[in-house]
Amino acid sequence: MSSSTLRYERGTLVLLDQRLLPGERRELRCTTAEEAAEAIRSMAVRGAPAIGVAAAHAVAVAARAAAAGGGDPAVVRRAAEDACAVLETARPTAVNLAAAVHRMRRAVMRDAALSGGADVAEALEAEAAGLERYEVDACAAMGRHGAELLGENARVLVHCNAGSLATPGIGTALAPVYEAHARGTLDVVFVDETRPRLQGSRLTAYELGEAGIPHLVIVDSLAATLMLHGAVDAVLVGADRIAASGDVANKVGTYALAVVTAHHGLPFYVVAPTSTVDLACETGADIPIEERDPAEVLELAGERVAPAQTRALNPAFDVTPASLVTALVTERGVASPVTSSTVGGLLRRF
Repeated sequence: MSSSTLRYERGTLVLLDQRLLPGERRELRCTTAEEAAEAIRSMAVRGAPAIGVAAAHAVAVAARAAAAGGGDPAVVRRAAEDACAVLETARPTAVNLAAAVHRMRRAVMRDAALSGGADVAEALEAEAAGLERYEVDACAAMGRHGAELLGENARVLVHCNAGSLATPGIGTALAPVYEAHARGTLDVVFVDETRPRLQGSRLTAYELGEAGIPHLVIVDSLAATLMLHGAVDAVLVGADRIAASGDVANKVGTYALAVVTAHHGLPFYVVAPTSTVDLACETGADIPIEERDPAEVLELAGERVAPAQTRALNPAFDVTPASLVTALVTERGVASPVTSSTVGGLLRRF
């Protein structure tokens, strides 16, 4: 499997630039919050958990730089606050980003009694590291819980990329795939190419190939036909935000996939950590949907594929109603059926 998508080196956030995969592995070194925010916006780093952790480390980067400039704790706290403001709006849909920034803001306030700027920076570094450890552990737990839902010789279909490139750990929706492969209960993974940015064919196939996991890339529109012919046993997807009702925002195309999965009577599993649940969003209608550059649809590898006068719509996500989700798999366990009551029950555990 590929190495982690991010790491923190004292004062620097190092990111694997996913825009270049699979052709080239190159790292970005972010030494300011602005650089990290741009990496998030441009999708050099992507995936809800990875975005959140990257933002947390970027706040620590800003604090460490301010501490090196003289050590005044007020200056360091102000630098951390400024970094939070820069980062929190980098992308709107994934709740992990806002949640991570809020966590770092709380840490700034909580450590108000620290007398040295270096102490404040160290406290923020520890907070970001704690968030990263939690997400790594959550990925492993989701893998165990999700693998229990898959039968022997499982043939699963996945959409977008929700593996080690999207998280600090082994992934969300790909975590059960890795676990089932380790147990010897996985047959094959069908990988939606995931238009328009091709996260499936570029990133998920790259990950699975590195891990030696059997997989086949398919055009997104082939999924229904595979189900019709009995080639798929289950669908696994991640999530960028889950409303209190259990409605799920995920990469565009997820809703259509859920509809055809339900039509064929197959299980549709959403795998995401509880940090992706946003109780402030009552239903999926309250989830903000990011609109990205239409050029992502109108061009391929920088070359125009549509007529010059043609325009495009490019929402990055869609919302799948909870009624189409067979089960929500989290690090705290599984909710099924997926309702506001069962989602709330998961959040009250532990």
